[in-house]
Amino acid sequence: MRLLIIEDDLDLGETLASALRHAGHQVGWARSAADAQVLLRDEIYDVLLLDLGLPGEDGLDYLRRLRNEGYIEAILILTARDAVEDRVQGLDAGADDYLVKPFSIEELSARLRALQRRRQGRRQEQLVHGPLILDPASMQVTQDNRPVDLSRREFALLQALLTHCGRVMSRAQLEEALYGWGQDIESNTIEVHIHHLRRKLDPKLIRTIRGVGYLIERIPA
Repeated sequence: MRLLIIEDDLDLGETLASALRHAGHQVGWARSAADAQVLLRDEIYDVLLLDLGLPGEDGLDYLRRLRNEGYIEAILILTARDAVEDRVQGLDAGADDYLVKPFSIEELSARLRALQRRRQGRRQEQLVHGPLILDPASMQVTQDNRPVDLSRREFALLQALLTHCGRVMSRAQLEEALYGWGQDIESNTIEVHIHHLRRKLDPKLIRTIRGVGYLIERIPA
């Protein structure tokens, strides 16, 4: 899993990052909400591990802001605040889980596995964007009730863009979604897939944000 630790305590952050990397995760680390925002512009994480006692913007306020801005990935609060009211506030603000310090790496790992299972289950739901429907379970795409023949890579690319609808995804993020980490990919591969999707679907569906990446805009409610 790709994890982002948002924790200002140096010793705890280093210990947590080391343990999670040892467990096989890809780990980023930010020591404030502002630092986290910079990392989130360049990377997609499966889970944010969020401390509430952050410098500058409080972790709970940052959590609310992320959800208000449409951030959809899992957020696990890691905090010393152990009152029932704190737990309720955190979950109501949009956290997927709440773990009180001190905790064991074994328990944290179990919570992460549970979050991953829940998120994967949710992502099996159909993705609907106007007349376009993508069904992950059947690997089928329809446009105006007509099936659209896509390659496996084209399907995965469209799914990534629809899953993060309203958010610009960089070429590097899309490459990771299609191919995983550490594979050699030709420089124009994503552009070729985008061209094919535009030809098979609405040409205006996928916007190019010059110098940044690609975007499928949300349909206004």
